[in-house]
Amino acid sequence: MAISPYVRRLREAIGHQLLMLPSVAVLPWDDAGRLLLVREAQTGLWQTIGGAIEPDESPLQAAVREAAEEAGVLVRIEGIRGVVGGPRFRLTYPNGDIVGYVPTIFDARVVEGTPHPDGDETVEVGWFTAEQLGKARLTEFTDVLFEEAGVASHTAR
Repeated sequence: MAISPYVRRLREAIGHQLLMLPSVAVLPWDDAGRLLLVREAQTGLWQTIGGAIEPDESPLQAAVREAAEEAGVLVRIEGIRGVVGGPRFRLTYPNGDIVGYVPTIFDARVVEGTPHPDGDETVEVGWFTAEQLGKARLTEFTDVLFEEAGVASHTAR
């Protein structure tokens, strides 16, 4: 996962301390009610499309950019499902960096392109029914995000 020049500069100043980052999570749905997810390269677990918002970028622009980068598709944003944050969205990365994400969660539709992984951050893409989501190996962050956003997911693990 590449670190943006902006975050790199902040990390040089604050080290591994907590960094609050606005971010996006994109939930592309198809007409059958399936959700498009990506398999994360480092862990092999499924997660939503998304990432940090760059300087001077709107959340909507970040959502569209992340969908193009991680899944190779152009999405139409259909609405904001929610904005979440707090201790459940704090992560400590393997290098010791601590991040508190504040994601804006967008519902979306794919309007162009065939989903495919970028081969860097993502290694697979897939459409999931509600039943399949309940059986998928999701990142802990994605589980929490789904719970906060009201997306049917793993209620029993």
